Amino acid sequence: MPTLGDLERSVMDALWNSESPLSAYDIQAALADTSAKPHAATTVLTVLSRLEKKGFVRRERTERPHRYAAVASREDHMAELMHEVLGGADDRTAVLARFVGQVSPAEAEALRRLLDTPS
Repeated sequence: MPTLGDLERSVMDALWNSESPLSAYDIQAALADTSAKPHAATTVLTVLSRLEKKGFVRRERTERPHRYAAVASREDHMAELMHEVLGGADDRTAVLARFVGQVSPAEAEALRRLLDTPS
């Protein structure tokens, strides 16, 4: 799975936080709210182009300016990252044991419920 750089992650956060597709200008404004450094619209468009090539976003060309939306949810992305980490481990059980040993009691209970629920 391709990784995200800091600015790519910020752009994805803006898209994940939105209920509808965003233009580069919408994303630029969202980044201005969360970043000390303003980003040019051309920079945002370059990042969106890279994210589209990596398969993270899709571009809607039905209107101008084009709008962008995340291909998958933040949760799907995080789950894929977790699966990738497990896939790279020599001892998956040891990694899982360390992970489970660091979760809160509420998270452990949520894991138990999820494991007990038939798929």
